[in-house]
Formats: sequence, structure tokens, C-alpha cells
Amino acid sequence: MIKHEIIQCERCSTRIECKANSYTKCQCTAVQLSLNETQYVSENFEGCLCAACLLDLKKEYHHYINSVSDEVDASNL
Repeated sequence: MIKHEIIQCERCSTRIECKANSYTKCQCTAVQLSLNETQYVSENFEGCLCAACLLDLKKEYHHYINSVSDEVDASNL
């Protein structure tokens, strides 16, 4: 039987069960991330994150992309 490690989410410090050895069963797989979203998260965090934080960061990424896009559109006027 594989043992899983109880760790803290790097972002919010919530205790989560890391299932790195059984990745498909880990709570973090509930949040689907695109390649760009994954890169955004990995540029800001090195450790494991809870699903709630991954979802927040996914939203944060899209908010950032939309604001940059709006700035580019405004500068082209």
C-alpha cells in the first residue's frame, strides 16, 4: 500500500494529502489547467497547491490576460 504525505498548500497553508505517487487520484487533478495556465502557476509556486488555490490561480491568470489584452487594445486606438 502506497503511503501519501500530508503537506501544506504552498499558497494558503491548508493541509492536503499529496498523492504524487498516484497522480490521477490526487485532489489537484480536479482542476484542469492549460499549458499556459500551468506555466503561470509554476512561475509563481514550486510546491503542491490545493485544488481551491489552483482554481483561484486559473481565474487570476485569465483576469491578468484580459487586462493585458485590454491595455494593448487601448494603445492601438
